[in-house]
Amino acid sequence: MIQANNTPSLIIPQLIVGLGNPGARYDKTRHNIGFEALDCLAQTWQLSWQNNKRFKGFFSEGRSITGEKIYLLKPQTYMNLSGESIRAVVDWYKIPPESILVIYDDMDLPVGRLRIRLSGSAGGHNGIKSTIAHLGSQDFPRLRIGIGKSGEDKETVSHVLGKFAPSEKKVMAEVLDWVVSAVELSLKQGLEKAMSLYNGRVVGE
Repeated sequence: MIQANNTPSLIIPQLIVGLGNPGARYDKTRHNIGFEALDCLAQTWQLSWQNNKRFKGFFSEGRSITGEKIYLLKPQTYMNLSGESIRAVVDWYKIPPESILVIYDDMDLPVGRLRIRLSGSAGGHNGIKSTIAHLGSQDFPRLRIGIGKSGEDKETVSHVLGKFAPSEKKVMAEVLDWVVSAVELSLKQGLEKAMSLYNGRVVGE
């Protein structure tokens, strides 16, 4: 965190994590939108992925747009064990929970929305449950990407493990652009600034 002139400290991410499941069968599914977001960040910042066995995930490191060291992680443990991978990176680099930004899918948000929070419960998300358990804290920031609720004709599991409809893909492309912009803003001016600008936005409005 950054402290200056007795002003409140800015919450600046050091480690950015995207949640998802490994393997081709889960690629581009709603539940893997966290992986897609991390791929967008890596592509924007021209960072490459390495399969890091110590961290049980795909890992990348480089400099943020502000020149600070930044780490990206896509756990390859499956969703409900994501915390194992995150904890390995946290222990290795001595990163405090408040400097970890976790990006993941949220059924309680409609497609076309994202929401940033600085802490909170798992809200039924197994990846966040695992993260809280392994960090021993729920005081870490998270960026939730709306994937919408399943309809009456579709059970929850098949919804989250299904792919976006053609009409939704264009919306999600814009949302992922927002994610990159929101993360870059948080690196420059802190997560609370990004919250104030992006939490109320809706694609198409």
